[in-house]
Amino acid sequence: MSEGAPASDVRPGAAAAGTAIASPRVSLATGEEVVPTVTSDLVDGIENAIESGDEAAARSAAAALHAADLADLLLRLRPESRPALVRILGDGLDPDVFGYLDEDVRDALVAQIGPTATAKLVAELDSDDAVYVVEDLDAEQKRRVLEALPLGDRALIEQGLAFKEESAGRLMQRELVAVREFWTVGETIDYMRASADLPDDFYNIFVVDGQWRPIGVVPLSRLMRTRRPVTVADIMFRDVRTVSVDTDQEEVAFLFRRYGLVEVPVVEAKGRLVGVVTFDDLVEVVEEKASEDALHLAGVEADAPARDVLRTAASRFTWLFVNLATAILASAVIALFEETIERTVALAVLMPIVASMGGNAGTQTLAVAVRALATRQVLGGEGWRLIAKETMVGTLNGASFALVCGAVAWAWTGSVAIGSIMGMALVANLVVAGLAGAAIPLALERAGVDPAIASGVFLTTVTDVVGFFAFLALATLLLL
Repeated sequence: MSEGAPASDVRPGAAAAGTAIASPRVSLATGEEVVPTVTSDLVDGIENAIESGDEAAARSAAAALHAADLADLLLRLRPESRPALVRILGDGLDPDVFGYLDEDVRDALVAQIGPTATAKLVAELDSDDAVYVVEDLDAEQKRRVLEALPLGDRALIEQGLAFKEESAGRLMQRELVAVREFWTVGETIDYMRASADLPDDFYNIFVVDGQWRPIGVVPLSRLMRTRRPVTVADIMFRDVRTVSVDTDQEEVAFLFRRYGLVEVPVVEAKGRLVGVVTFDDLVEVVEEKASEDALHLAGVEADAPARDVLRTAASRFTWLFVNLATAILASAVIALFEETIERTVALAVLMPIVASMGGNAGTQTLAVAVRALATRQVLGGEGWRLIAKETMVGTLNGASFALVCGAVAWAWTGSVAIGSIMGMALVANLVVAGLAGAAIPLALERAGVDPAIASGVFLTTVTDVVGFFAFLALATLLLL
C-alpha cells in the first residue's frame, strides 16, 4: 500500500492432503466454474476439521473462497474457530476479507489475532480499504495497529483518518495514475509498466499541471487504442469533474449516479490532486445508506447476527420508549370519549380501522418522500408540490375507502349514522396522512435531522391521534 508516484517534468494453492471438505460450486450456463459459495455443510466441515486438527482440509476448503465469502464463513463460524482459521490460512488469507467483515466480528478477530498480524494484513490493502478497516476499531486497537504498521503505510492511513467521517477524503484511495500533458502515450504506458506503486485496479489516467492540479482525464481504453507518439494532451478530456476532500459521501454518490462516473478525482483546498474515489466504494455507500434508511424507518439501528443480546436490546430501547409515549398520547385521546364508546360498543371495534388505514397510507407517502429527498428529486420549494400531490392522493383514496368502509359499517351495525361517521373519519385521516407523510420528512430535512430516523414516530402519532379524535368526535356529535 503506497501512494502513486507523482508525475515528473522529466520524461520517464496446491491441494492439501487430508479429509476432503465439499466446497459447492455454481456452474454458469457456459459451463464455466465460479468460486464456491458458503453453505451449512461447508461451515460444519471446516468446524470439524479445525476441531480434529486437520488443518490441511480446512485450508484447502477455505482458501478457494472469494474474500466476501470467506468473510461470510468467518461470521458463521464459532468465535473460537475464527482465529484458528486465520492462523491456518496464514499468508494465504486474502487481506480484502477485512473489508467485508461485520464490524463486531472484525473487532473481535483483531483482538484475537493481535495488532501485529492485523497490521500485516492492513498493509497489503489499498489505502481506502485500509482506512475503512482501521477507522472502526476501538481507540486502543486502532493505536496498537497503527504502531505496528510501516511508517509509510501508517502515514497514509493517519492522513485518511484526519478527514471528516463520511467525506470524500475519508472514502478516497491515495493510489492513482497521474501524468503531465506533454507525455506521449508510449511514455505513459512505459511508466505504468515500470512503476511498482500503481493501484491494483484503475480506469482513468489523470492529467495534472505543474502544481499537481487535474486538468484532464484519459480513460485507459482510449489510451490503449492510441499510437505511442501521440501526446496525452491530444486525447485527454478536459472537462474534469472533481470533488473536495470535505464533500459528503452522499453528494459524491449523487454525482456518480447523475453523470455515470467510474472514478472521480479528489482535490484539497488549493485544487491539488490528492486521491480518487472509485465506483466500487460508492456501491457500498449507496447500499449502507439504503439499509440505514430502511432500518431507521423501523426505528432500529444497523444490527448484525453477531451482536450480543444486551447491545441489541439497548439499541432498540430508545425508540420503543418514544413509541410508548406516543401510544399513551393516542390512548389519552380515546379516554376523552370514554362515555361515547360505552354507549355505542361498535365504535370500539371500528375505530382501529380508521387509525390503521391512516398509518398505512402515511407510511406509503413517507417512503416516497424520504426516497425523493435521498435521491434529490425534491429540492428547495419543490417540496410544496410533493405535499400538494400527496394530499390530493390522500383525498382521493380517503373518498374511495369512505364509500367502501362506510357501507360495510352501515350493513354491519344497521346504523346510517355510524356508516357516515366511518366514512368521514377515513377521509379526514387519509388526507392528514398524505399531508403529514410528505410534510414531516421535509420539515426534518430543513431542520437538519435525518428524515429516515424520526419521521415514522411522528407520523404514527399524527395518524393515530387524528384518526381516533376524528372518529370519536364525530360519533359524539352525531350519536349523543
